Amino acid sequence: MQEAIKTDLSATPEAALLARRHRLLGKAAPLFYDTPLHIVRAEGVWIYDAHGRAYLDAYNNVPVVGHCHPRVVNAIASQAARLNVHSRYLHETVLDYVERLTATFDGSLDMAVLTCTGSEANDVALQLARQHSGGRGILCTNLTYHGNTTAVSALSTLFSGGRSRSPEVRAVTFPDCYRPLNGLSGETLIDAHLDEIREAIASLKDEGAGFAGMLACPIFANEGLPTVPVGYWPRVAQLVREAGGLLIFDEVQAGFGRTGNMWGQQLAGVVPDIVTLGKPMGNGHPVAGVVARGALIEAFRDEVMYFNTFGANPVSCAAALAVLDVIAEEGLPGNARATGQHLADGMRALQARHPLIGDVRGQGLFFAIELVTDREAKTPAGQIAKRVVNDMKERGVLISRVGQFDNILKIRPPLPFSTSHADQLLSTFDACLTALGE
Repeated sequence: MQEAIKTDLSATPEAALLARRHRLLGKAAPLFYDTPLHIVRAEGVWIYDAHGRAYLDAYNNVPVVGHCHPRVVNAIASQAARLNVHSRYLHETVLDYVERLTATFDGSLDMAVLTCTGSEANDVALQLARQHSGGRGILCTNLTYHGNTTAVSALSTLFSGGRSRSPEVRAVTFPDCYRPLNGLSGETLIDAHLDEIREAIASLKDEGAGFAGMLACPIFANEGLPTVPVGYWPRVAQLVREAGGLLIFDEVQAGFGRTGNMWGQQLAGVVPDIVTLGKPMGNGHPVAGVVARGALIEAFRDEVMYFNTFGANPVSCAAALAVLDVIAEEGLPGNARATGQHLADGMRALQARHPLIGDVRGQGLFFAIELVTDREAKTPAGQIAKRVVNDMKERGVLISRVGQFDNILKIRPPLPFSTSHADQLLSTFDACLTALGE
């Protein structure tokens, strides 16, 4: 385990780089960590800074099959050396990819629209739902993020105090058994959430927006991976559809083997009407998309002249195909389950020793560790979580934090993460908590 190395940014070459960044990108352009990292290369689950120091990456889900995986790198280089152009010509690669991709879903989800980013994918999904229903009203949760286009930023309530600024969007409370709505549990908790959803739909209809559907992550990644009451999603899906809307699952974080299943919806127990994909789809190459019932996409195509200059280009599709190959051939969902269980066991052992750990939640290789100063009162430890994230970085392990109180440690490594990597993460976390003196 690497010991913590405190750095003074003002005394390093990074100071000039940071000043240049501020001048060119703006001082508020986001950066991780109190002392930002200057990274120059990465491989597998490791990131290296400009000084040659290695950091165990336990956060980045974009390189889902590992940083700079040679299979993906070679696919990109090989295709770029032959052809790269927009998708308004016939080309086999996009067709090969969509056939392979849709084969991983329920048979009803049999057609796709490819884009460059998850934001664009969610934008297209909203268009599909609104065209199908005739309404414009959309439901999301009160602590989520679905992108940054004008349309989907209205659903990104993570940055707007839990409410949408759009009259066409209603934010409903996300389900959480750790901090349950009105202190309820089980079926009564689900009933309370359904009542809130009914009220939101009625409000949209009363104000003339109508109702098009609900967009949510099936595992509520941005909300902090809450434990969801059993039976929540099937009942929500039924309510949404009976009200004339479609259920849209944003699988940008939950998908591609992350939870130990290929898709997060497999944990939800519901087949959505529309699925949106992004980040890990090309292992860092910009490719994203929408998968839906063919009838929805055909109807959309009949009325909307949608095209995307770079969406579905041959190089992006070659990268995405390589990702599917690696996930299957290296058995990464199975590794996520096995390593994830090892990590979960280790985290719960630390929870027994450190009162600061209030709750441990996760599926596969996606974890939320909720820090509290009082377990009984569940008092959020937001500032302590910030210290832990920065201390972990100084000790050579990269994680982040999330949640309405910024007190939930977010652990989401590339899927080749092994039990030895998990052990390094656990021992470093243990050292951080011990150093806090709690």
